[in-house]
Formats: sequence, C-alpha cells, structure tokens
Amino acid sequence: MTQTPLPRDMRYIGIIPARYASTRFPGKPLALLGGIPVIQRVYEQVSGVLDYACVATDDERIAQAVRSFGGQVVMTSPSHKSGTDRCAEAALKLDGTYDVVVNIQGDEPFIHPLQLQAIKACFDSPDTQIATLVKPFTTADGLEALENVNSPKVVVDRQMNALYFSRSVIPHLRGVPREEWLERHAYYKHIGIYAYRTEVLQAITSLPQSPLELAESLEQLRWLENGYRIKVALTSIETIGIDTPQDLERAERFLARKGQTLHTGRI
Repeated sequence: MTQTPLPRDMRYIGIIPARYASTRFPGKPLALLGGIPVIQRVYEQVSGVLDYACVATDDERIAQAVRSFGGQVVMTSPSHKSGTDRCAEAALKLDGTYDVVVNIQGDEPFIHPLQLQAIKACFDSPDTQIATLVKPFTTADGLEALENVNSPKVVVDRQMNALYFSRSVIPHLRGVPREEWLERHAYYKHIGIYAYRTEVLQAITSLPQSPLELAESLEQLRWLENGYRIKVALTSIETIGIDTPQDLERAERFLARKGQTLHTGRI
C-alpha cells in the first residue's frame, strides 16, 4: 500500500518593516529604550522564535544600526505606503522558501515569543489566509485606553475571525454609560503583528487602497473589503507600541517596572 507522505514542517520568516520618516515620531526605530535602540529590542524578541528574521528598511541609518548588533537587513523601496508592502518586497528579495511571512512592526519592542507562537498556531488550519493578534481590554486599562485612537479595536465573530477594525470604540453599547462599557462587554485591542501565507501577501499588496482603509488609515480593512479572512489569536501579554515620544516615555516606565532597564536579553 502506498503511504501518504506527511506534510513538511511549515517555515516562518519574520520581517520587521522599519522607516525613519515617521510623521508622529521621526527616527523612532533608533530611539533608545532602556539604553537599547527600539529596533534592536524588537529584533531580539523575534530572533530564534521564527526560522529567519530580518529588518526591512529604506534608510541606511537604520540598516547600519541593525548590522551593528549583528542583525539581518534588507533594503527596500522608499515609496511603500505600508509595512505590508515593504514586507512583500523583502520576502521576494530573500533567498529560501517560506510558507508564512510574519510582519512584526518595528515599534513593538515588547512583542513576546509566546505571542509569536500563538500567531503561528493560527496556520495549523489550512484555511487560514492571514492572522493577527489581539489582547482583551481590562477594566484596569480604563476608558482613556479604550478610546485612544492610536490603539485600534477589533470586533470578531464566533470563530475568532475579524469582522472589523476601527480607531473608534466598537461596538457602541446603546443605553449604557461609557464608564461602564469595559465592565459590560469584551473589547479587543489590536496588537501590531500580522502573518500571511506567502501567496496571499503578494496578492493583497497588489490591491488598490480601499474606501474603509482610507477612512480609518488601517490597511487591514483593505483585505476585509476584498473578501480575505483574518484569523485572530488571543494574548494576555501586555505590549506597548511606540507611535509617539509620549509612548516612549510610557515604555520606559513599563520597562522599569519589569526590572529590565539594563539589557538582559528577551523581555
């Protein structure tokens, strides 16, 4: 009898898109967090968890910083409108065959290996096209965190597929005082990490920007509008994305509370 061959292990590549010319925080990949550049902290959280990791950038200052700590870097076009577009170019330039590309934003220095494992697990299902990560808001987070427009919210269906992403608080709880919303409903905070099957990544980056994407300035809405499904994995681990200098100050306090003001490896 002929035996059906076992499927080979999936191969995952982690790509960290990083640009210097951020509108709200120019040069933030090189900003120091606990004495270590933000981009280095991100890289070291990812390295070793996935089969390969690299930084994709269009700026030689960032590239030099990555090389200085022994990281891998791929130079990409300065014309990309999103990190996903930058990841797609880098994936095409790299040697090797990978099943899934994991896009870790260069301003997420607290991304945790367990979170990467959670997003990898989404691809245990052959139906998963794209995956991302969310963390439930808690009452301790407070209303200010829930209403922060720089922290997108996600609504999911019963199979943990994303229905919609918004900078607004969704859903609106009609007839309930806003101060009680976190007690009365499970709200999800989007964590800045995506993963895509390689062929899906190339397909979605060929799509034109969509009306919802332009309205919210959230590229994942383009994928939903075009019929792609986004699987959502849950995490309870707190992260702090760095969008502004004020976020960097918060990250310093967060790092100090974790006793990691000195570089000691993975956070």
